[in-house]
Amino acid sequence: MEPILTIGIIIFSGFVAGELCTTIRLPKVTGYILAGLILNPELTHFIPASFVEHTSLVTNIAISFITFSVGGTLFFPKVRSLGKSIIFITLCEAELAFLCVGTFFLILAPLLVPMAGLTYAGYFIPLALLLAALAAPTDPSATLAIMHQYQARGPVTSTIMGVAAFDDILGIINYSLAVSIASFCMLNKSLEIYTLAQPFINILGSVVGGCIFGLFLNFLTKIVKRETEGVLITLIIGLLSLCYGVAGLLGVDELLSTMTMGIVVVNYNIKKEEIFRLLERYTEELIFVLFFTISAMHLDFSVMAANYPFILIFIVFRAVGKFSGAIVGGKLSKSSVAVQKYTGGGLIPQGGIVIGLALILKQQPAFASIADIVLNVIIGTTIIHEIIGPIVSKFALEKSGEIAKVPHSH
Repeated sequence: MEPILTIGIIIFSGFVAGELCTTIRLPKVTGYILAGLILNPELTHFIPASFVEHTSLVTNIAISFITFSVGGTLFFPKVRSLGKSIIFITLCEAELAFLCVGTFFLILAPLLVPMAGLTYAGYFIPLALLLAALAAPTDPSATLAIMHQYQARGPVTSTIMGVAAFDDILGIINYSLAVSIASFCMLNKSLEIYTLAQPFINILGSVVGGCIFGLFLNFLTKIVKRETEGVLITLIIGLLSLCYGVAGLLGVDELLSTMTMGIVVVNYNIKKEEIFRLLERYTEELIFVLFFTISAMHLDFSVMAANYPFILIFIVFRAVGKFSGAIVGGKLSKSSVAVQKYTGGGLIPQGGIVIGLALILKQQPAFASIADIVLNVIIGTTIIHEIIGPIVSKFALEKSGEIAKVPHSH
């Protein structure tokens, strides 16, 4: 099949499914994901598997736009008014998700896997640590899509977006520390200072890179005289691609870099409102259709059957950690009752960064005995989280009173 025909099928199918979901009062994102599942080569064999394997360029550009837009929601004056609640809720929900998933995996995994030849220190502790570390991140792109589709505004929406952006940072720290400790357990090697410092170096490099490209975009928008929408979109696409690519080249986190770029632009660019309005008006729907539909086409259905007990444990106890963490963090920061009750609902979607981290783990020989289990559990839970997550997010925002009305399809 011609690649351009395949792209046309993906975009049109995602669009139609999104519109159909809108008519039955479901989020468009759910439609995009369902379209991707239907087009998945394992299910229908309509789209060649070889095409899906070579879509990283499209998905990387899409995720750079999404994380840039997420950064654009962190306008300092707005965040400052909610700063305390965002910090407390992020710390509590990310670390309680880590603790809940890790603890119950450690208790239940030995009951689900035959113990012959396996030890706690050499197998179950590393497995629990690595899966727990991947429980912290949230996929803010799904909630961002819901927020824009239904024009949600208010303290719960702002808190969800702030927390979803910041818990990726904690996720990277948790993951890097977990890898260090798991290596120690599995290989009986010493923990080195540089190994423990690596996650913080990663975060610092990502933030510095994002700041540089954000400031460069701000500079260019000042000196470019032809202030047309086409010129701005060209600049944004070019510099976002550069930021994402350079971050990957340097081995720092691409998503954190492009998100930081968005933070710099929304806070220090004289044309910030025009830039983010342009993205929302002209590129956002296409980006969401491509990203979510293609992501669902990558999912492997067989992993759900092979690892369903682990998938169930991960989903249930991650949700327990997220909801309880949001309530505890909200109480500690004396947030409103609505923020305490409904923020957790917007933190369920998960994908993107966790799949990337799990794939990185598979490349490390030290984790050969558990890497496939980790990757399969994460992909399996992503299928469920990316389908139910947007629905839960929409429900939470409706209950909080921040979705005034369901708009007509557009």
